[in-house]
Amino acid sequence: MSGVPPVAPIAGPRPLVVRVRSILVDPRSEWAVIDAEPATVGSIYRYVFVLAAIPAICRALRWSLPGYFNVSASLALQLAITSYVGALIAVYALALIIDALAPTFGGQKGQIPALKIAAYSATAAWVSGIFLLIPLVGILALVGALYSLYLLYLGLPVLMKAPPDRSVAYTVVTVIAAIVVFMVIGAIVGRVSGIGAGFSGYGGY
Repeated sequence: MSGVPPVAPIAGPRPLVVRVRSILVDPRSEWAVIDAEPATVGSIYRYVFVLAAIPAICRALRWSLPGYFNVSASLALQLAITSYVGALIAVYALALIIDALAPTFGGQKGQIPALKIAAYSATAAWVSGIFLLIPLVGILALVGALYSLYLLYLGLPVLMKAPPDRSVAYTVVTVIAAIVVFMVIGAIVGRVSGIGAGFSGYGGY
């Protein structure tokens, strides 16, 4: 249904660097690989643990730069932790949304496929978080976040088996629902941390 040739199952997930490069450069083919790839919550989150740290750390460093917000080291660390924890929760929350909405758009429910989409579609947003270190090119981080939406759009019909002609609607509704959920998560995580809502979405923007 996705227009991508079926891919034979492989023994395990790709190495992290290979997965990042492939999902960014050739996402259509990579989603087919991801669909055929055996996975568990643990194996998917090993990827998330590493990638989600990029914007969290860079965001905290940006806030502590002289001449910027220049917050204390302890507050910058709190910001990083809050952003990181929020991102980990957001991935799982997004997966729940994707899974719950699948039947509405002609797709098939599946917790692991939904978690794959939530995790791997965020790759561009996380990797582009490196640009948060430089205020003048920080807009590139937003470009990365937008590319992640495109990755989400490409992944939904492949992993959730939704008709391609309903992918736009599926993506839009998923994003709207996710924004609401992320705002709630951000408020809760920020309140628990005592520094306000220091998180939005995947933890970097």
